Amino acid sequence: MYEDLKQKLIDAGRVLYSEGLGDYVAGHISLRLPDNPGRFLMKPAGIGIEEMSQSNIITVDLDGMKVDGASNRHNEVFIHSEVLRARPEINSVVHAHPIHTVAFSSLGRELRAVGNDGTVFHGGVPVFSETTDLITTSERGKAVASTLKKRPALILRNHGIVATGASVQESVWISLKLEKACKTQMLAEAAGGPQLFVKEEDVADKQKKSLRQDLYDNAFDYSLRNFKRTYCACCLDKEDVVGPSTFKASPGG
Repeated sequence: MYEDLKQKLIDAGRVLYSEGLGDYVAGHISLRLPDNPGRFLMKPAGIGIEEMSQSNIITVDLDGMKVDGASNRHNEVFIHSEVLRARPEINSVVHAHPIHTVAFSSLGRELRAVGNDGTVFHGGVPVFSETTDLITTSERGKAVASTLKKRPALILRNHGIVATGASVQESVWISLKLEKACKTQMLAEAAGGPQLFVKEEDVADKQKKSLRQDLYDNAFDYSLRNFKRTYCACCLDKEDVVGPSTFKASPGG
């Protein structure tokens, strides 16, 4: 059941991995069920984000309880459940630990429009600083959702990112753009600090060009093709490669 949605989640994991947002078995992504918005598909614990398959993806409800699937859920499930609860227009959530964003969060500086990527987040990216530990309770998940408000993404200080989208392609795009924006500003900071920024009068037009579903789709499909060119995707498609019985049970992060 939900084979097409699971395949989209599988593909999203491969895109995130191919773009450098994998982190061993940490990090996760979710996708709301369109016919049952109180439930969502999610990457299970114990595997890499590029190792999802039709047989190991789990189904979770908005209380963070697993309702279907043989694999364990991540203990940070509440990032997904509480953001999806608070934002009914959001259908997909990504949590990852991209290295430049984590490093940037340690500087305590505001993300600025140093380049095109930064214009996506014009007006600032919320920073969740209540804890630098994992988000393992519904209360902490609610606090993350409250900090996010209506923004597309936030930074968990010294920890990682939470990126959202109406589609899985959008949440992946927002994840990639946030990492690139932080990397660009980090490079400028290392060279003495940025002195020039995208002109205010150009920001709105640049945002329109960057925030489009056709762009999300095209970039997603490109990165997926790149993954398949680089890795043995035909092997990863085999159900017996990473099934629920092939890895050690663990609550995960």
